[in-house]
Amino acid sequence: MCGIVGAVAERPVNKILVEGLKRLEYRGYDSAGVALLDGNTLKTVKAVGKVVNLESALEQSGVSGHTGIAHTRWATHGSVTEANAHPHVSSGQLALVHNGIIENHVSLRAALKGDGYEFLSDTDTEVMVHLIHQLRQQHKTLLASVQAAVKQFEGAFGTVVFDKDNSNEIIVARSGSPLVIGLGLGENFIASDQLALLPVTRSFIFLEEGDVARITRDTVEIFDADGNAVEREVVESNITQDASGKGDYRHYMLKEIYEQPLAVRNTLEGRLNNDRVAIDAFGDSAQQIFKDVKHVQIIACGTSYHSGMVARYWLEQFAGVSCNVEIASEFRYRQSFVHEKSLLVTISQSGETADTLAALRLAKQQGYMASMTICNVPGSSLVRESDLAFMTKAGAEIGVASTKAFTTQLVGLLMLTASIAQEKGLDQSAIVNAIKVLPAKLEETLQLADSIAELAEEFADKQHSLFLGRGSQYPIAMEGALKLKEISYIHAEAYAAGELKHGPLALIDADMPIIVVAPNNELLEKLKSNVEEVRARGGIIYVFADKDSHFESDNTMRVINVNHTDDIIAPIVYTLPLQLLSYYVAVIKGTDVDQPRNLAKSVTVE
Repeated sequence: MCGIVGAVAERPVNKILVEGLKRLEYRGYDSAGVALLDGNTLKTVKAVGKVVNLESALEQSGVSGHTGIAHTRWATHGSVTEANAHPHVSSGQLALVHNGIIENHVSLRAALKGDGYEFLSDTDTEVMVHLIHQLRQQHKTLLASVQAAVKQFEGAFGTVVFDKDNSNEIIVARSGSPLVIGLGLGENFIASDQLALLPVTRSFIFLEEGDVARITRDTVEIFDADGNAVEREVVESNITQDASGKGDYRHYMLKEIYEQPLAVRNTLEGRLNNDRVAIDAFGDSAQQIFKDVKHVQIIACGTSYHSGMVARYWLEQFAGVSCNVEIASEFRYRQSFVHEKSLLVTISQSGETADTLAALRLAKQQGYMASMTICNVPGSSLVRESDLAFMTKAGAEIGVASTKAFTTQLVGLLMLTASIAQEKGLDQSAIVNAIKVLPAKLEETLQLADSIAELAEEFADKQHSLFLGRGSQYPIAMEGALKLKEISYIHAEAYAAGELKHGPLALIDADMPIIVVAPNNELLEKLKSNVEEVRARGGIIYVFADKDSHFESDNTMRVINVNHTDDIIAPIVYTLPLQLLSYYVAVIKGTDVDQPRNLAKSVTVE
């Protein structure tokens, strides 16, 4: 959600800023802008829509500079207009970009208006630049002004600001929204995601919560929330997969669907020792924590929440520990009970999901035995602030609708289940044996793509759909419904199939396609009865079924046969047909598959 890129250099930084924004397009946005300093001349260029529109406007303007900041905005306060796009400027002196939300912007705006400041936008961000400008009259340096200002802001922010009278300096502040400094020779950079800076550096400093930093061409000074000078570790990035290209695929999403067998292999690499999971994949203290744990509390949002719901079935069945799963935004705002010897597990692709991160910080005050995260981004806030971390190694995921991040999260959660089981002396060989064949099973399943593309044509005129599953396939049905609604804009709901008679049957007619996931397990006969309930009411059914489950296609039911799969890994395998279905339906509908409307990849605000 939103993207920031900044640079202070001896060379012009226009192309660096624009390229950085292009690399952050996956995060979701609706407008973009740049502010540049040429000597002590401050110029801004903004555009609604894609970064390419900004690039064109910037070229036409002839504006250039050696110091600059750039931003892609995802609207929160104020509609999508050039006036509301970042950067925002105060008195022609300061320019600022911001990710996050300032919750007390109304009172600050009123006070600043009373002091004579004119507001040109409807954003909460413009409050920030005017307040810093006002404080600039009271403090000797821009750094001191920002340090004073952040004490007045309530909410989450990652912000970058410069003063036109000092062209060799940018000031950055991080509170609840990630920022990373990129180190160069005679030039330094700032971004909300290291991916933006990979063309210019591989050396990074991840700012901690509350940090404020002063960045020049040759120096980086960092101060903690108390104003003390601090040193932060310099990390050399080992990212080898540059996801900036789609290759031969039409969309990033399709590319990432087909990358799942490799992504799972990468997740497993070096983490299986014969018939055991290597405990150190979770962290140095994992062995004792897993031995002691009696309860697991999972917290996540969106797709990650669905992966946690699958894990509940695994943890209780195979590891013998109780498990609760809760949406992070709900967990934060209710009084919860902490079980004895409880392990808190957060799940996030980005490691910066605002609600999940806030839930982790809250949980640390509530007495959990330990915290662990399953995440795809090394150095992210969740990774740094958790006791244990399992890196999914999925590689950069550009499509907003998560695919390989989800399947690798499931692999991580299944390995967590096996690890806890083995530390408690339980047999977990069945899990390990099933995991070993998973990449091959995923490759087999991808061969169904042509059949699914043909089936998707029947959804061209549909506006609603219903997904059904039982047991651990119920969360997979939920994920399938989420994918379809995200990228095709078809209204989709998911139900546990046994709940049909408790209300959803009222929706069934020929215009409401029913999508069913039907592996061959102990719940199959129950599921078949649910399917018959739909057929008896004129519903049209699409079944992804184990080839040995004896579903037969007819004029009311289309069956796509899936090769038989061990029930342990079936939730992961049956995810792929639902991803492919949503993709091909979206293509037929003509939507923006990789950047669906109103959505962002990394949700760093509440």
